[in-house]
Amino acid sequence: MQQKKIAFIGGGNMASAIVFGLLAKGYVAENIIVCEHNPDKHHGFNERGVFTTLSAIDAVKQADVVLLAVKPQNMQEACEAFQQLDLQNKWIISIAAGISVSALQRFLPSAQQFVRVMPNTPALISKGMSGLFATPAVTTEFKNYATGLFEAVGKACWVEKESDINTIIAASGSSPAYFFLFMEGMQKTLIEMGLTEQQARLLVQQSALGAAEMVVANPHTSIETLRQQVTSKGGTTAAAINVFQQQHLEENIKQAMQAAIDRAEEMEKLF
Repeated sequence: MQQKKIAFIGGGNMASAIVFGLLAKGYVAENIIVCEHNPDKHHGFNERGVFTTLSAIDAVKQADVVLLAVKPQNMQEACEAFQQLDLQNKWIISIAAGISVSALQRFLPSAQQFVRVMPNTPALISKGMSGLFATPAVTTEFKNYATGLFEAVGKACWVEKESDINTIIAASGSSPAYFFLFMEGMQKTLIEMGLTEQQARLLVQQSALGAAEMVVANPHTSIETLRQQVTSKGGTTAAAINVFQQQHLEENIKQAMQAAIDRAEEMEKLF
């Protein structure tokens, strides 16, 4: 992976996950700068050899790559702090949901190459799934760099249309919460049935982990087939699956994912 000088604008959880993932993959700490307005967050970076600053201008001046890791509602203000700089030779990456490329171009008019990324929180444990979109001006070198950047904290998947980033939000950006909700419901039910909280959590989390690992370990077997292999006709699993089907679980999932996409599209109109 290329050792470009990269400036993170924002030092929150996702930025931290990417920074520490890069360090774990051998990225040189001296090539990473984090601009974070909360000084309390600086220590965690500094103890790993990463330079921190309160000044976005100082960070961006030194960088080849600028990664925008602030909340969508703070993006315009964050960009205004350094938009007077000449950015035409710098690579711009945004991980903010709801901020379109056209909005980024308004915020940073001198920049020419933009990549939008939708990571997810499992990046915190290097198990993330990131969707990426590049504008036509983006070079192959930049795309390869961005791929390596996000593969440092999980898997990366490129999409051809910017609108597909909103689908990525529904597919992976938001989906850890879907799985947590299902697991939460199972745990609560097991506790109501008499198990301890610790017993219930162990049963649920290990079963979820095992199911996910089976999907990964069997790439040529459809997920539907894996489900069918567990579901003996007339058995206990079939009884449970029947309830889910009666309650139109698949349709509920479809509606929930569409709601995430609709909200992402609404957010884009705000900026």
